[in-house]
Amino acid sequence: MLGGRRMIKVKHRRHTPEQVVRKLREADRLLGEGADIPGVCRHLEVSEQTYHRWRQQYGSMQADDVKRLKELEHENTRLKRIVADQALDIRALKDVAEGKF
Repeated sequence: MLGGRRMIKVKHRRHTPEQVVRKLREADRLLGEGADIPGVCRHLEVSEQTYHRWRQQYGSMQADDVKRLKELEHENTRLKRIVADQALDIRALKDVAEGKF
C-alpha cells in the first residue's frame, strides 16, 4: 500500500494494433453493459492511461484499417529511405562534377 491506496500491478507487454482494436471493442461492450472505465481497464489488463491513448489513436478504426495503416507507414518509411539515398547520390555526383572529391 502506498498512502493508504492499494497499488495494482499491470503486466507490461506490447499489443499489436489488431489486439488493441479488439480490446477497444471489448471495452465498448463492457461500457455498454454499465461497467466503469477503471473496471474495464482492470478487465483488459491495461492502465487507464493506455486505454485513453488507445482510444485516441485507434478509436474509430476497425482491425483491417489498422493493418492497412501499419502497411502504409512501413511503405512510407521505405520510400523515405530511398529518397534519402538518392539525395546522397545526387550530392556525391555534384561534388565529383565540381572537383570536390
